[in-house]
Amino acid sequence: MRLNTLLATTTAALAAATCLTATGPAGAATGGAASANVRTGHACSPSVAIDRYSDALDKTTYEGTFVGNFSALAVDRDGALAAVSDRSALFSLDARTLRPRGVRALADEAGAPLDSEGLVVDRDGTRLIGSETEPTVRRYSRDGRILDRLPVPDALRPAPAGRARANGTFEGLTLLPGGRTLLASMEYPLDGDRSDTVRLQTWRRTPEDRFRLGAQYAYRVDTGLGVPEVTATPDGRLLVLERGFTAGVGNTVRLYLADPRGAADVRAVDRLTGAEAMPKTLLADLVTCPSLGATAKQPQPNPLLDNIEGMAVTGRAPGGAMRVLLVSDDNQNDVQTTRFYFLRVRL
Repeated sequence: MRLNTLLATTTAALAAATCLTATGPAGAATGGAASANVRTGHACSPSVAIDRYSDALDKTTYEGTFVGNFSALAVDRDGALAAVSDRSALFSLDARTLRPRGVRALADEAGAPLDSEGLVVDRDGTRLIGSETEPTVRRYSRDGRILDRLPVPDALRPAPAGRARANGTFEGLTLLPGGRTLLASMEYPLDGDRSDTVRLQTWRRTPEDRFRLGAQYAYRVDTGLGVPEVTATPDGRLLVLERGFTAGVGNTVRLYLADPRGAADVRAVDRLTGAEAMPKTLLADLVTCPSLGATAKQPQPNPLLDNIEGMAVTGRAPGGAMRVLLVSDDNQNDVQTTRFYFLRVRL
């Protein structure tokens, strides 16, 4: 979701994706020379550590397209990073240097741009991309052609067609282990649901390789926060980003572990009370991470923080921790930064 209105006030592939550098614009080291090789320390919490960050792509362009506005990340089948911009662009980024190596424009069936927020690279290399405007999930070919459009329950559409808040629908998108279940997270609650409880919609893959509507789950967010991204872990749980912004103070970004396994199916529940929500555990409040020398262009409780929206599991670190990559959406705004964060997460 764009926050600029507020601011106006596989193993080899995964291994390759963990080798990203921390070089800033014009070759400036980002996060300090030592931080690029950190393997221990830099703890944000007992479960999460940050190895480094990179501002290398901040305020850059590629083939005439602004590089930024990133809202989702995924590891491609060839080991590259796929990154979607909420300004209708799908980038391929080099897994070692972060440099763009391709970009495709995205559009709906009428050729209009998308507010593209979620991204999954499916097992055949096609891209499943969520847009929060309608909302929709569409399947695209690698060259940007629409191949399919998934059904969406009426209640998840913005009013007056449904009960969703405008610009607050599908933000996160992830494929659960085994590839049979796709899951999208609403950013904010529906009208009539408890004010801190959002819905997670699933689709089940059919034998014909189509996706049909599946269960819905409930997830309770911390007060004042929304859900910009979800990512499945190898055991079927979910990493959930919660995020908020307060003018003059900055961003709040928390990483939770949630468990949909055995959670109640709430698609028939008209008004959620919060009691239906799946269990969640705080992994880290990113304000507690070491700043690593980062600077912020606006007030932040930790200068490392920005408008973090994208997340992907990119592999395993020595010792078994997951490597998790985050990216911030700079909204093409001078007081925000396109920043990549390289985390180790131990569940």
